[in-house]
Amino acid sequence: MDYILLIVGLVLLTYGANLLTKGCVGMAARFRVPEFIVGLTVMAVGTSMPELTVSTLSAIGGSSDMAIGNVTGSNLFNTLIILGICAMIRPMVFTKENIRRDIPICIGASMLLVLFALYVGQGISRWQGAIMLALYVAVIWYSIRSAKKDAPDAEAGTDDGKQTEATMGWGKILFFIVVGLAGLIYGGNLCLDSATAIARAWGVSEAIIAITIVAAGTSLPELASSVAAIANGKLSLALGNIIGSNVANILLILGLCGSIKPLTMGGITPLDMWMVVGSAVLLLLSALAIGQRRITRLEGVLYLAIYVAYVVLLMK
Repeated sequence: MDYILLIVGLVLLTYGANLLTKGCVGMAARFRVPEFIVGLTVMAVGTSMPELTVSTLSAIGGSSDMAIGNVTGSNLFNTLIILGICAMIRPMVFTKENIRRDIPICIGASMLLVLFALYVGQGISRWQGAIMLALYVAVIWYSIRSAKKDAPDAEAGTDDGKQTEATMGWGKILFFIVVGLAGLIYGGNLCLDSATAIARAWGVSEAIIAITIVAAGTSLPELASSVAAIANGKLSLALGNIIGSNVANILLILGLCGSIKPLTMGGITPLDMWMVVGSAVLLLLSALAIGQRRITRLEGVLYLAIYVAYVVLLMK
């Protein structure tokens, strides 16, 4: 029954996140927001709502392993699996702004997590959580301002997909948002309870369950939205979604969780933390040296292989 409840919870999380994202994108389109900003902010936060729900409920319930493990595992899944799959479908091309601004911000957020979790207090305290939330606001403000400056004429609603969302009525938008949030909250509760029960039955730590099963499940919205964006030729939207989700997972979600209730490392190891940093650095290396401002199909296969090797090592 716990396995069934876990699947039901993941389905509700995915369905709820898709509805919420669709409603948010429809709202953003009405305000004519540039496409990359939609991916970096609205879509990134919308698709990160499952992580936010599971991690917040875990923090409130005192399961720090689940809260931190879900975020670290989701970031690894986002970078290594989702970008790996996207690159295999179509090579991912980086812009100068991605190399100069977006990827370094992602690396900086990952390094901050390592600093706070491993070297300053062995966890995330309330004051550290407050700092992370403040930094997230600053990052979003800086990204929006610089993105508008880099592409002043870019506006949402310029392609067929955005035109469809722009015609969405406010009643439909609000319906998607409310129903999506309800699915996320209920699905998050199901995932948290069933994953904890499975971990105990297997004799496996909650940290491993969070980093693998729950993290992969809560990253399904990012996977679906990014693959759809790639299939429609919206490379910047997909890349913005992943980078924005990774930054939101660390600064927004763990910042909020730490502010609600201090988090401890528990079963999360330094290897898990440094893997998050390493995946962000690998992204920069792909942009600068390996693929010459792109993630090639071969690199996509390499990304997937790294993730599989990590999970095998984790299970041992």
